[in-house]
Amino acid sequence: MTVQLPMLQVRGLKKYFPITGGVFSQTIGHLKAVDGVDFDVYPGECLGLVGESGSGKTTIGRTILRAMAPTSGQVFFTVDGQTTDLTLASAATLRDLRRHLQMVFQDPYASLNPRMTVADIIGEPLLIHGMRERRAREARVRELLRQVGLPEHDLNRYPHAFSGGQRQRIGIARALALHPQFIVADEPVSALDLSVQAQVLNLLQELQERLGLTYLFIAHDLSVVRHIADRIAVLYMGKIVEIAPTQALFQTPRHPYTTALLAAIPIPDPAVYHTRQLLIGEITDSSVSPAGCAFHPRCRFAVTECRCQTPELRVVDQSDHLVRCHRTEAIFCTAESAISLNCVPRDYPATA
Repeated sequence: MTVQLPMLQVRGLKKYFPITGGVFSQTIGHLKAVDGVDFDVYPGECLGLVGESGSGKTTIGRTILRAMAPTSGQVFFTVDGQTTDLTLASAATLRDLRRHLQMVFQDPYASLNPRMTVADIIGEPLLIHGMRERRAREARVRELLRQVGLPEHDLNRYPHAFSGGQRQRIGIARALALHPQFIVADEPVSALDLSVQAQVLNLLQELQERLGLTYLFIAHDLSVVRHIADRIAVLYMGKIVEIAPTQALFQTPRHPYTTALLAAIPIPDPAVYHTRQLLIGEITDSSVSPAGCAFHPRCRFAVTECRCQTPELRVVDQSDHLVRCHRTEAIFCTAESAISLNCVPRDYPATA
C-alpha cells in the first residue's frame, strides 16, 4: 500500500512581533501571534483553519508563504518529488517556488491594483515568470477568466467596475495563473454577501476537483468551512487546540473552545429557541499569555491543573483526532452538547 506524503509540513512555527517602548524604543515584550504550530496538508486536501479574530490565522498563512519571515520553526513544501524548507529558502529559490504557492486574499478590492486592468492584473504573474509574448499572455488570461466564470470582454475593465464577488473571482484567476499546486485562501468569502459566498465556495470546490488543487482555507465561520474542508484545525491564541476530520469535529468535538464555536452557529429554524452559553471575556492579550492552558480564563471546566500546566496536542478517540486539553475525557463533548446546546422549542420556558 502506498503511503501518501504531505505536500506541506509545518513544524514548531512561531511568529512573534516585538513590542517597543521607552525613549530609545527598546523591545519590552513580544506579541505571540503564532506560538508553536504543527500540522500537515496532504495533496488534494482542503485543511480548514478557524478561530476568533486575533487568533493568528492570517499570520500563519502569510508566514507559510514567506510573505513575512517566521521567528522560528520549519515549513517543508514538497513539489515534483523535491522537499524544500521554505523558512530557509533563498530569494531565488522562493521566486521559483512562487508558481506553486499562491494566495487568495480576504479583501478582493484592496488586493487588486485600481490602476491596472483585469488583463494586466491576471497577466502580471505570467510576465514576471517569463511569459513575454503578449498574445500568449492574453490567451492565458482569457482562459483563466472562463475558468472563474467571467466574460472575456472584461479584459480591459478596471477593478472598480466589478462587484465584490466578481473582484474575488479576478483574485482567484490571478492565483491560478501559474498553475499552482497549493493555495492559501485567507477568508476569501467573509467580505461577500451570503448568496455570493455560496457561488465562490462552489467555484473553489470545482477548481479543486478539476485542477487537483490543495487548499489551506482560513476562516472564522465554521459553517462555511464545513462545506469545503476535509479536515479542520481550531486555533486559539496562536496554538492549535483541536484538529480532526470535518465530520468528526462536528459530531464529537473534544475541546471546550470548539464546542463554543459550534454552539455559536445560528440554527436556521424559527421553531427552535437557541440560548447560547457565551464564552466569558475576550481572547487574552498574546503579549501576556496566562500560565497553563491559554484557554483556562474563559473555560467553565477549568481546574487547578489547567491553570498550572500547559497541555500538549495529543491523540484522542482515533489517530486523526488531536486535542490540546487536560480534561477532554472528563468533559462530555458531543454534537448534542455543542451544536444543539440549550436548544429547546420556543414554547419551552427558557432559563438563559
